[in-house]
Amino acid sequence: MNTTAKNPTIAKGVDSLTIWLFFLIALIGVLCIFAVEYREGDNIVQNLLALKKEYSKQLFYLGIYSILGVIILLTDSKIFTTMANLLYALGIVLLLATFIPGVGKAVNGSHSWIALGGGFNLQPAEFCKIFTLLALAKYISRTETHFDQFRSQVIAGGIAVLPALITIMQNETGLALVYFSLFIPMYREGLPPSILIVGFALGVLAVMTLVLEKYVLLAVLTCVALLAIILLRRQFKRNRRLLSVIIGGWLLASVVSVFVVPYVFDNILQEYQARRIYSLVGKDYQRHRGAHAAAPTEEESRLRHQKASQSTDYNVKQSKIAIGSGGLIGKGYLKGTQTRYDFVPEQSTDFIFCTIGEDFGFVGCVVLLGLYLLLLWHIVTIAERQRSVFSRVYAYGVASIIFFHMAVNVCMTIGLAPVIGIPLPLMSYGGSSLLTFTILIFIMIRLDADRHIILR
Repeated sequence: MNTTAKNPTIAKGVDSLTIWLFFLIALIGVLCIFAVEYREGDNIVQNLLALKKEYSKQLFYLGIYSILGVIILLTDSKIFTTMANLLYALGIVLLLATFIPGVGKAVNGSHSWIALGGGFNLQPAEFCKIFTLLALAKYISRTETHFDQFRSQVIAGGIAVLPALITIMQNETGLALVYFSLFIPMYREGLPPSILIVGFALGVLAVMTLVLEKYVLLAVLTCVALLAIILLRRQFKRNRRLLSVIIGGWLLASVVSVFVVPYVFDNILQEYQARRIYSLVGKDYQRHRGAHAAAPTEEESRLRHQKASQSTDYNVKQSKIAIGSGGLIGKGYLKGTQTRYDFVPEQSTDFIFCTIGEDFGFVGCVVLLGLYLLLLWHIVTIAERQRSVFSRVYAYGVASIIFFHMAVNVCMTIGLAPVIGIPLPLMSYGGSSLLTFTILIFIMIRLDADRHIILR
């Protein structure tokens, strides 16, 4: 009698390539953290057993989370749809709990932590990414949801934006931006391209606001609007809404450039974050003061600017030096100088990519990015073979989050993006980050194993 069909193993239907890529990238991360911390004469075995070093802790986390991955693979996939809304509500409550005195804890100016005792802290914004993606997939996959309707699109956008707004209030702008990557699976499900075009246009407008003085930019926008009216005046009779669209677009762009962007930089972003963004376009940032605030002296302004510039640019400069010194094939493993002797701050977390660049050079960077792209391509392939809308939206969401983290982190290390504390997926040191990506990926693998089931 054949008992295999009645007692399927855990490996049945499980996508092995995703698991291999997961462990390969995670182990490369452990080796990079080891390269940063290792010093001649260190007792490696003792450090591994005592969990004294970050590489030993990361390896321990990987082992524990691998067990969690197995548990997820043994879980009935229907539980993810059943618990999606409840988990989302729990995530919002935990985000709000960080503002309660005695519960929330401030770390490096960020009020996004909950103290659990015993030296352990919980950052709800990390785990809420999982809950938000599950809730979004749950909503879009409902039979009563018609995603081609504007109302459904607004509700789905609200599901993604709500935790982002709370996270911004916690002074975690980098984590908040990750939630906006969830608009990519919405686009796959029918979100109009015009919304993405408007979003991209607002991004370009924000950059122009940094480059030009606001009233100069306002004059440019006005000239563009007038030119559009002159060129399209013959079409106004056939399309009466066209004039309203041009005027509305001009009004929106004017409000954003004159009021919204300055307000965000002066009241929402931390001063060091604003300085980093301004430094990308080669300009200095000066936070506007209140009317009754005492103006600093010229010497105070000079010293403050010098100190801020050093703290803003030092990390990125050292990072680019480390990557550039690797050349084509690198200096060799454990032979880097910039990364091994603490020249680059946050070497094992935000700037872990520097280790690859210095030790393995351009070739090593290309290989690592190739592994990420292979993982992303395979996740998209997984998404497209799903019969369930829930599973497809979730898989696209996983790909979007990983891509956002990877792209922003790499751009941070080479000076193409401001330093906003985005870890490199599966590689940067940190238990919360590794746990989040482990859960994200293994839930996707579990859903894919049951792709013959229509989940809602």
